[in-house]
Amino acid sequence: MSPKYAIVTGAASGMGRYYALQLAQMGYGVVLVDINGEALQQLSRQLTEQYGVPAPALCTDLCQADAAERIVARCRENQWQVEVLVNNAGMLITSTVEDTDPTRLQRIIALHCTTPLLLCRYFIPLMKEQGRGYILNISSISAWMDWPVIGMYGSTKRFVKGYSRQLSMECHGTPVSITAAVFGAVDTPLLSGLTLAKYRKLMYALGLMITPQKATQKALRAMFRRKTTVIPGFLNRLTILFCPLIPACFLQYMAKKVRVVDR
Repeated sequence: MSPKYAIVTGAASGMGRYYALQLAQMGYGVVLVDINGEALQQLSRQLTEQYGVPAPALCTDLCQADAAERIVARCRENQWQVEVLVNNAGMLITSTVEDTDPTRLQRIIALHCTTPLLLCRYFIPLMKEQGRGYILNISSISAWMDWPVIGMYGSTKRFVKGYSRQLSMECHGTPVSITAAVFGAVDTPLLSGLTLAKYRKLMYALGLMITPQKATQKALRAMFRRKTTVIPGFLNRLTILFCPLIPACFLQYMAKKVRVVDR
């Protein structure tokens, strides 16, 4: 029998790599999507050699307007029956909107919002037709708080949270489920642009930061259980409750204390 396939965006590094490894271990063929072609080829060879599954590498800029269409067309052309879609690819801008290049603003919106939504739009009907499908979208606790400097990240993740909930309701009673993974701090290279990265030990001790391995395990477990939302970490769940109560004056004060390294 032909293997079922899982698509993982942003698969070349960070959490995407762990999603790909775990799905391959489960026997899925993994369609690896990332802009880093060399790293994709290395991961593709590793998955095939270690787990014996096909792992086609699609070197694609997900910020391009036709990225979703090209991925779908490639899957149809090769008759890859996609059962799992993990919209993982992401970027972090650590500068004010005023100081950010307009092209970067366009890219983060395309990468976090436009392309993942279109991938959901194209694959949901195909998954319904084949009788099973799981979609995992990645949000963040920053979606509940307009934190200065990383505000664009939180704003785009708020959109992910919203459309994931909408799609989950639309797909209720169908063989397709949509899960939103809401993470706090995950120890990946994305955090390197923020001063909070130097507080790793304290954040681990408080349960505010987890490893990418643990984060992806929890997210995939929730996805296969068809949960609507997963928020790893008790303090992260508590933080979400109190985020709307934080006064703007406090956030403005804290923003001055954050070292901005991304201009």
